[in-house]
Amino acid sequence: MTFEEKAGLVPISIERREGNRLWCELSAPVRLLLGKTVSAELLASAVSLAPEDIVTRTHLPQAASVGLPFLMAEVKDRAALARSRANVEKLAALVKEGAPADIHLYTHSGDEFDIRARMFAPLDGAPEDPATGSANCALAGLLSHYNEAAEGVFHWRIAQGVEMGRPSVLEARAEKRERIVTATWVGGGSVLVGEGVIEAASDLK
Repeated sequence: MTFEEKAGLVPISIERREGNRLWCELSAPVRLLLGKTVSAELLASAVSLAPEDIVTRTHLPQAASVGLPFLMAEVKDRAALARSRANVEKLAALVKEGAPADIHLYTHSGDEFDIRARMFAPLDGAPEDPATGSANCALAGLLSHYNEAAEGVFHWRIAQGVEMGRPSVLEARAEKRERIVTATWVGGGSVLVGEGVIEAASDLK
């Protein structure tokens, strides 16, 4: 099926996996777009961390998008990820300088997951999101871009929402050809959390 989103048409594949579980994967509507970088100091202040908590070996905190922009930053460990809190005043100052309003933090976890992540978007009405497909899809593209390999398909198993008590698991992948990230995908299990019915009156005049 295809979602008609503001960012463009988003193809969705749906399959049943072991245990009759529904699994869905979306293909990003646009190629990876990298944007503005900010200093570790400014990013740290926006998420209530110290500058030394931000890892810049691979990249500075940087805007990345495959349809919706996020400010991506790596933190040094799970403890730093757990301590992070959005500072609305500092984040608003970053946005005034041209940075995206939504921040996606991640760390390489080295456990049953490749990456653990958190996404803060208080300026867009979401203090924290437990499972952000658009952010993790862009993250897959960003990490593939900075991978030294010229070509390949790269995969990540990502945990998000743990710190807010709503754990989720996402699977992201990206394809790279001739040093260009050509496509990105993100998927995960689908769980019904609510349903409803709208009853229309039959005697409208």
